[in-house]
Amino acid sequence: MINLSPETEALAARIAAAQKLPVDDAIRQALEAWARVAGVLPEPQKRRDQSPAAVARRKAALDETVAAFAAAPILDPRPISNIIDDLNAL
Repeated sequence: MINLSPETEALAARIAAAQKLPVDDAIRQALEAWARVAGVLPEPQKRRDQSPAAVARRKAALDETVAAFAAAPILDPRPISNIIDDLNAL
């Protein structure tokens, strides 16, 4: 338990009332904001755009990547054993 001065408790109560929040929530939000500024708390993740256009762009990018992987054996005509030998040499 943290003991706060009466002035701090009163300030927290005024802020909470202004935001129509419980005091605990108001204090937590303020602390989280300061923690982000100080680099102690990471930024919350942004929600992914679920619009049809954004989904289509992501699908197209994934299809392009899959196609590049699928074409990889064509880009290197050597037998797989030679490719693996080269990888093992690394």
